[in-house]
Amino acid sequence: MTSLPAATAGTKKLGLVIDLDICVGCHACAVNCKEWNAGGHSAPLTDWNAYSGTESAGDGIDDAGAWGVWFNRIHTYEAGDGAEGRTVHFPRSCLHCETPACVTVCPTGASYKREEDGIVLVNADLCIGCKLCSWACPYGAREYDHADGVMKKCTLCIDRIYNENLEEIDRVPACVSTCPVGARHFGDLGDPDSAVSTLVAERGGYDLMPEMGYRPVNKYLPPRPQKKTCGATGAPSRLEQLAAEAADAVPQGGASGTGTAATTGGKLLAWVDAVLSR
Repeated sequence: MTSLPAATAGTKKLGLVIDLDICVGCHACAVNCKEWNAGGHSAPLTDWNAYSGTESAGDGIDDAGAWGVWFNRIHTYEAGDGAEGRTVHFPRSCLHCETPACVTVCPTGASYKREEDGIVLVNADLCIGCKLCSWACPYGAREYDHADGVMKKCTLCIDRIYNENLEEIDRVPACVSTCPVGARHFGDLGDPDSAVSTLVAERGGYDLMPEMGYRPVNKYLPPRPQKKTCGATGAPSRLEQLAAEAADAVPQGGASGTGTAATTGGKLLAWVDAVLSR
């Protein structure tokens, strides 16, 4: 079985921090991950029978299942009930655990954890496709490539983050570079003063399934509490804006004018309130 590198103080732990509060579930990260890794470190990624049941496996054998390899997947859940309900989009990929069972069960040493940065990888030349690592991983992060007969997984885009031919701003995983809302962050979670570690501390970032004891490096930031009033941001509410506009629109000057403005503004607010209450 494969052993893990000895943990030492100050060891670099490269990983992702994913903000569940602002992820919109657009799947851009998954698509760009697939695009980059179709020609990168773990390429090619299989998409045989991608739409299920449209191709034949040969020798008269039809396979109704889709054999697609995706290192990054997005799940969507409805959390809470009634007024407290909300939609949460949950991206999932390899968490590059500190004590990954997928590594220790590997009989050939194909699955291993790098000592210098904590990234978990697979050596395809040593992999025999026994799938023990996929059974051991509780996060479902291992992908079996039917075309190559080996296991594949997220590499944190190791061929990007250390590529000196790229501009420094581009030396981040493909999923991070493409996120349109900035819900994904990349950095050294072994450094308590790094930007990602500070973000985790400020927002109460947490491990996925900590009870398993695998100590994932990747962290999730929880959704923020929902705002209950439209003025919770400190900005004027829409009703206040409409009232001000109505007051400005009525001619001023004299008691009768003031009374007209108040009456008009009151009717407008009553109408707006009725519309918004439907």
